Order: sequence, then C-alpha cells, then structure tokens
Amino acid sequence: MKVAIIHYWLVNMRGGEKMLEALLEMYPDADIYTHVYNPGAVSALINKHRIITSNINRLPFAKKIYRLYMPLMPKALLDFNLQSYDLVISSEAGPAKGVVPNPNAYHLCYCHSPMRYLWDMYHEYFRGTNPLVRFFMKRLIPSLRIWDITSANLVDRFITNSHYVAKRIKRIYNREAEVVFGPASIERFIDIERKPSGFYLFFGELTGYKRADIAIEACIKSGRKLIVAGGGAKKQDVKKYEKSGGVIFKGRISDDEVQGLYASARALLFPGIEDLGLVPIEATAAGCPVIAYRDGGALDTVKENVTGLFFGEQSPASLIDALNRFEAMEAGGAFKDREVFSAHVKQFSPEAFKERVQKIIDGRKRV
Repeated sequence: MKVAIIHYWLVNMRGGEKMLEALLEMYPDADIYTHVYNPGAVSALINKHRIITSNINRLPFAKKIYRLYMPLMPKALLDFNLQSYDLVISSEAGPAKGVVPNPNAYHLCYCHSPMRYLWDMYHEYFRGTNPLVRFFMKRLIPSLRIWDITSANLVDRFITNSHYVAKRIKRIYNREAEVVFGPASIERFIDIERKPSGFYLFFGELTGYKRADIAIEACIKSGRKLIVAGGGAKKQDVKKYEKSGGVIFKGRISDDEVQGLYASARALLFPGIEDLGLVPIEATAAGCPVIAYRDGGALDTVKENVTGLFFGEQSPASLIDALNRFEAMEAGGAFKDREVFSAHVKQFSPEAFKERVQKIIDGRKRV
C-alpha cells in the first residue's frame, strides 16, 4: 500500500508533529506533503522521509510568516498529485484535507481542530493583528470558510484527539469523528517516584487562554504555595505576584526539571480550556493528581475522583473550593494508587494511538 501523509506545515515539533512521527513509524515508506518545510526545526525521523512542498514554501519568508499565506494554501493543495497513492492521511490544523486523491484511495483525516483562525478563535486572532491584516481577513475569511466546509466532503473518515474537538467537527462540518487520543510520551513519566511536597503546580506557556491568573489568584487568596513553570510571564506580573510570598515563577524549564516538579507537586492546576492538553497527561503518568476546569480535553484526560478533580467555573473561588475538596480527599487516602493512574494514562500512549489508527484503516469505510 502506497501512503501519502499531508501535514499542514513542518516548522516546529509540537503535538501535531509528534503524531506525524507515530504515523511514520506505522508507515516507514510514506511520503510527506506539506506547505512549508524547515528541515532544521523538525526531527530526524521526519527529515529522512521524502518531503514534497507546495509553492507556498517558495514565497518570501515563508518559514516565519507562513500563517499569513493561509489564503493561498487551498489552491496550493491542488498542485499535489496524489493519484498513485492507495492511502492518504491528512493532518489538519492548517489547510491539509483539501487534497484530491484518486477515486479508489482512502482518505483519513486526523483533524487536530477545525482551523481556529476561521472559526471559534477568529475574533481573538482578528484583534491581535495589524490593520492591514484585518483588512484582508474581512475579505478572505468568508471564502475560506466555504472552502473549509466543502473540502470536508473529500474525506472518507475523520478522527480527532478529544470528544471536545469531535463536537466542533460535528458542528462545523456536520461529520462524525472518532476519538483517537494523540500519542503522548508517557513512558518518560511512568516510573517517576512520587514524593509530594507542599506546593501546587501550574505548567505551560503563560498565554491568556491557559488562565494561569486563576491558579495564581486562588493560591494567593487561600494562602497556598504555587510554582508557575513555563515561558511568557510578564515582568510586572512576576513582581506583583511574587510579593505575595506564595508564588514562584520558574520560567522555561528542562525536561529533568519537569519530571522533578511532577514528582513533588501536590497536584497540577489546569484552569484553561484545551483541545486535549498534554500537560495533564504527563502529570497523570507521573502519578500527580490534576485539578482541572470542567471543560475541553480535560474531560478525557482527568478521571474524576480517581486521578483528579474538576471545578465548575473559571474563577479563583471555584478553584479554591476544589482545592479544599482535594485536600480533604487526600487526607482520607485518595489519589495515592499509582496503578490506577498508570492504567488510565495508557490510552494516551503511542502504542494505543497506532493500534486504534491501524484498526480504523484495516476496516476502512466512509463515515
């Protein structure tokens, strides 16, 4: 079986590229098609494959401003000649699914999310751009939305990373999507020895939607210690919050430091909404309980009252209530059975991902 994988762009190594690596392990002879390719920014596993780029890759500064060329990407996809492939797997977060395979080929789309720029985060991106970009967005986005919905008809079957995104796919494309959790490197954390200390942990880039402010304010108001790890903190915020004496900002940290924090944190605080969320999976693999806002991918990654707890409002008061409940349950012996944590997190392993994808391809049908 000749396989082509269409990946939106190859300019870094994030969750989508980790999923691509898992697919390449399944199909070591697969060819990769992409809009923009930066060999120095991706792994050796990806680089050793035959990689075909669209004409977007030849445009000025494409490796840096590739998102600005998004209106040109649907047409660029039509230049990919996929007529010799039996299986086409599109990896969609930017334009990728709009390719045209031969009539007998099977097209499986792993949709990380319908394009956020076009749909649910359109207004946020619009506010964050300059007037010139906003001028073109207003005129181009409507036609891109039409293309995005129409190109969904070129897909035989959708799979996605969480039930949260599956609902978005149903709402936008009116297509069912089977949930196949993206592969997470849980093996790095499974054998970590837990020695919980007296602090809570927030870990991630300090961007607005992750809502680090809720975790910080909840811990300050309730007199609890919090370590905040991850880049993006503003100097004025660091100075303001560290005056409380209970909040420590670590900034960007190494892999070893990540493991150390998971091992010693009392629990991970996860107040934002994400499509799935890698951090709660890693924490669970390390045996670290997760206290999460009840929405998004956390509904898949956290097993309530077993590997963590939920709180119902994105507010410090709601999180404080969850912290009180957590500590009462912890005192009663909850959240200490490491085998339960390990059993839950195995569904997010690369092996589980590959097994589920292969089962879908073996029984391929249009859904």
